[in-house]
Amino acid sequence: MTISDDVARQEEQYLRTIGQALRQSGGSSSDVVRVHCILPDRRDFEPCRVLLRRDFGEERPAVAMIGVGRIDPRVKIEIEVTARREAT
Repeated sequence: MTISDDVARQEEQYLRTIGQALRQSGGSSSDVVRVHCILPDRRDFEPCRVLLRRDFGEERPAVAMIGVGRIDPRVKIEIEVTARREAT
């Protein structure tokens, strides 16, 4: 697996993967109610916020940035989302 050195590129890959998982379960980004961005360097949060706004648009889920130490120094961001779908 190749990991980009750029935090924004890593974030874009995570968001693509999250989008695919949501679609496979019959959902979409509008079902996301919470996003946790896990970053070793808190200065990386601001550029990442731009991509979150782009991908989640008007839905505006709650977003929290969590600062942590790194297990793998190549990983600059991890994203966890919580999605909720209405029962059909």
